[in-house]
Amino acid sequence: MATTEQTTPTPDALQPGTTVHVGTDTAREWWRDAVIYQVYPRSFADGNGDGIGDIPGITARLDHLKTLGIDAVWLSPFYRSPQNDAGYDVADYRDVDPLFGTLADFDEMLAGAHARGMRVIVDLVPNHTSDQHAWFQEALAAAPGSPERARYIFRDGRGPDGTEPPNNWHSIFGGPAWTRLAPSSTADGDAYDEPSPQWYLHLFDSTQPDLDWNRPEVRSEFEDVLRFWLDKGVDGFRVDVAHGMVKADGLPDWHGHVSMVDGGTADEESDPGAPEDGSTGAGNSGPMFDQDGVHEIYRDWHRVLAEYDGDRCLVAEAWVEPLSRLARYVRPDEMHQAFNFSFLTTGWDAAALRRVIAASYRANDEVGAPTTWVLSNHDVVRHVTRLGLPDPGVRPNGVFATDPQPDEELGLRRGRAATALMLGLPGSAYLYQGEELGLPEHTTMPNDVRQDPAHFRTQGAEAGRDGCRVPLPWSADEPGLGFGPTGRTWLPQPESYARYAADVQAGVEGSTLELYRSALAVRQAERLGFGALSWLAGWEDSADVVAFRNGDVVVVANLGAEPVEVPANVPGAGELMLASGPLAPALDEGTVVVPADTTVWLRA
Repeated sequence: MATTEQTTPTPDALQPGTTVHVGTDTAREWWRDAVIYQVYPRSFADGNGDGIGDIPGITARLDHLKTLGIDAVWLSPFYRSPQNDAGYDVADYRDVDPLFGTLADFDEMLAGAHARGMRVIVDLVPNHTSDQHAWFQEALAAAPGSPERARYIFRDGRGPDGTEPPNNWHSIFGGPAWTRLAPSSTADGDAYDEPSPQWYLHLFDSTQPDLDWNRPEVRSEFEDVLRFWLDKGVDGFRVDVAHGMVKADGLPDWHGHVSMVDGGTADEESDPGAPEDGSTGAGNSGPMFDQDGVHEIYRDWHRVLAEYDGDRCLVAEAWVEPLSRLARYVRPDEMHQAFNFSFLTTGWDAAALRRVIAASYRANDEVGAPTTWVLSNHDVVRHVTRLGLPDPGVRPNGVFATDPQPDEELGLRRGRAATALMLGLPGSAYLYQGEELGLPEHTTMPNDVRQDPAHFRTQGAEAGRDGCRVPLPWSADEPGLGFGPTGRTWLPQPESYARYAADVQAGVEGSTLELYRSALAVRQAERLGFGALSWLAGWEDSADVVAFRNGDVVVVANLGAEPVEVPANVPGAGELMLASGPLAPALDEGTVVVPADTTVWLRA
């Protein structure tokens, strides 16, 4: 694999101001600056008309991704699964669920992506399996203390008769994190009787039992799974709950609060961190997360990937704060990227964004890793909706029809500006399917069609994640907005989606789709992912503006309520490269006026 070294910028390489991040030399792995597009298979495109997206549907839309200008595709789970948590409950890690197609369909899709110059990352779910996985079925049929049960976290209950859970942990989806087996568990022919049934741990749904990663057999099995997909030619793995696989010894009680909001848990007695460390309260804490033992697993996986050519990568979904703690996942011998959820959960606030950007580079530069930016995914309210809520700093787990509704126009304007800000930063970036269309959250979805287990396990207290998972609109005038040949969709599309359809945006100047295409083209041409960043002098402490220079590009994002003038004597003011929205007329020649909630890129 190629190696990358830090370089020191020359004095004239940066606009005067505080240097935040220096660039890298010419030895570059592809994932260091890649823009990666998340495909949520059941909602991307339906090839067979059953109303659920599938792999042939993805293959048919690869040209959309190619013309968008992305470097790689990340596929959420498509493995065999009962679909109790939309495929994150895996029953067979080496096969495609018939709902999505076949292994041959996957091979065709992979070849099609590679032929178009795009890499493919697949999701790996190692914290837990489905309760329908062969291992868990064997565990149910085996006795307490057996090797079959040892693959999972089974424990005797507390209390004189074992009727109390082994500890007080709660599921991230709501309710207890333990489920007790039926009163009498028997093996074939009643080989044994379990008078005091054991409990099993599930940090998520009760159909998703947690594996015991202290067991060598579990570690060996997943290394085999990695090799299965690497042999097929995949370019990497996004690792689900990457910070949750190892639990503290003894599984001690914990009195923190668990919630899907902000990705998981918050210790009621902990300090979220000083502002300068970039913390937003988005990290998972407690004895079930971010234990030191996970790093040994990723060092082993790193060695597996190093057996293959092509700079294969590991991507951590780790809700960890402070950022210095997250950076431990991307040390040189572990993973390659880690989603920056502190950035995702930062509100529409210039000072807070500067803090999290600076803290991110500070932490990742120390370990030689890229910072991996993200604004939306399948687990959070879409960022154009979050930014249009009455309080753009809140982070709800879904939005009910009875909740305060977002200002759709304001949210889209801010969302476009936020994306232009993000794509102007050095590092890698992830886009969530549909954000290139400006898709909002479905905030008026009827509760009786919701499917997210988080909605049900909280007894309806949380709307859940269905609103960001609605099938995409491809054609405004077709049934189901062109999602599939029959017009069926597994979740209802809001009426507003027709005006966001891909076919009414393609080639239309000023559309969100064309903004994304332009931004990605400029980002690639200017090699912004490998750039050096410094705050633009005069705006380092602005209450409303985030302004920086990245290589030969000046980025100015106006988060305030009033227009901001970029004076003619600022490098780049005379040449506009990109604007997230219409600009205001300038009074002086060469001056650029940036309206509220707008980001511009200027030639330096």
